[in-house]
Amino acid sequence: MNINGRHYRTIWPVGDDAVEVIDQTKLPHRFRTVTLRSADDCARAISEMIVRGAPLIGATAAYGIALAMHDDASDEALDRAHDLLLATRPTAVNLHWALKRMCDALRNQPRSERVAIAWREAAAICDEDVETCRSIGEHGLKILREAGATKNGAPLNILTHCNAGWLATVDWGTALAPIYMAHDAGIATHVWVDETRPRNQGAALTAFELGAHGVPHTIIADNAGGHYMQAGEVDLCIVGTDRVTANGDVANKIGTYLKALAAKDNGVPFYVALPSSTMDWSLHSGREIPIEERSADELLIMTGRLPDGGLATVEIANPGSGAANPAFDVTPARLVTGFITDRGVCEAGPEGLRALLPK
Repeated sequence: MNINGRHYRTIWPVGDDAVEVIDQTKLPHRFRTVTLRSADDCARAISEMIVRGAPLIGATAAYGIALAMHDDASDEALDRAHDLLLATRPTAVNLHWALKRMCDALRNQPRSERVAIAWREAAAICDEDVETCRSIGEHGLKILREAGATKNGAPLNILTHCNAGWLATVDWGTALAPIYMAHDAGIATHVWVDETRPRNQGAALTAFELGAHGVPHTIIADNAGGHYMQAGEVDLCIVGTDRVTANGDVANKIGTYLKALAAKDNGVPFYVALPSSTMDWSLHSGREIPIEERSADELLIMTGRLPDGGLATVEIANPGSGAANPAFDVTPARLVTGFITDRGVCEAGPEGLRALLPK
């Protein structure tokens, strides 16, 4: 990720007792980093969405375990940190995957070696995520190159939802990685950026990323996607995911299901980009996925920039009205054209997934 000419990952070590992350709650108006020095800090960063996106949540949790070992390398401390971090976000399976990997690496190891092992394992998770996302980008680039070849020089119009780019991973992103590679390869691209209420991860984060990279894009209201599909102005959709079940059902940011329905009705290809670690073979279908219910304040309150550059938080809804705020919905496999993974592209469904991704 390049910001003002400097390359950033979304999380990086600082010495041997802290990690630094980009505070995504301040974007796009302010670029700020936060230092995390304990498992408690990492848990708070995940639950408050200072960091977000399934792969980055997993990476942050991994460093949370490493920081816990720095303070106390006992089995009891390992179990406490695991349970603390696991409770932060229920839907993204990368959290469970990363915590299990860290615990497996540390269990039965001498206490004197656990800090070094944990630090190496967390760094490996981050490095592997970068390469995984790079591979997703390369496989997705083939799809975009083929689609772009039919446009006779006109821009390829891609619709995306939420944020599945640099900021949701350690670098590159999932759904956005093919777009960055297509842009860098000289393929004319334009991205319809769903605002993605209620937290506006599209308007705030995806647009911030695309703008920093120079990718042409337009922010649209969440409910406008179907209109542009009907008008023939969307060539394909690419979204990310927080969990895919054994039958190919997809959990992603609330509103994804409606985009998939509109795409199906209008014959628009609908792709889901995911790393291998986002597969959950333990669940048979999307009906089994726990859907996180977040604070009503995310719906009722919004922060924005004032004309003088200051920030203000205001109420936007009727005082006294309640609000329901499910963070995710489930898109059935039958609405998905294909999965773009780090191992290749496959048809949506159990057969395609089993051919590419290991259990």
